[in-house]
Amino acid sequence: MASPQQNAQANFQDLLPTMADKLGGDGLIGELCNGFNLLMDPAKGVITFESLKRNSALLGLQDLSDDDLRSMLQEGDFDGDGALNQMEFCVLMFRLSPELMEESRLWLDDALQYEFKHC
Repeated sequence: MASPQQNAQANFQDLLPTMADKLGGDGLIGELCNGFNLLMDPAKGVITFESLKRNSALLGLQDLSDDDLRSMLQEGDFDGDGALNQMEFCVLMFRLSPELMEESRLWLDDALQYEFKHC
């Protein structure tokens, strides 16, 4: 029998590229900010373990264990404070989207090539 984490991973569909296509860059960032606001602890202004656990059903993650939720926080916690600020959350969302990461790399390559040609 599959664990809840395996079920969540099997059902995962990377929707960020579709959102980016439909909303554009500014719209996608706005939606990521809205997602952050839904998950954050309003008193602290960051996503804590407690706020993620409390709001995990909004993401369809209600079946993940506490260890899985802590791992998600650790994955994106660049400053080591045990929580995700808005920037860390947005970076994590992009990192978890393989298609967007590849598109971003291609955009960067194109921009660098353009800059080198026009220096």
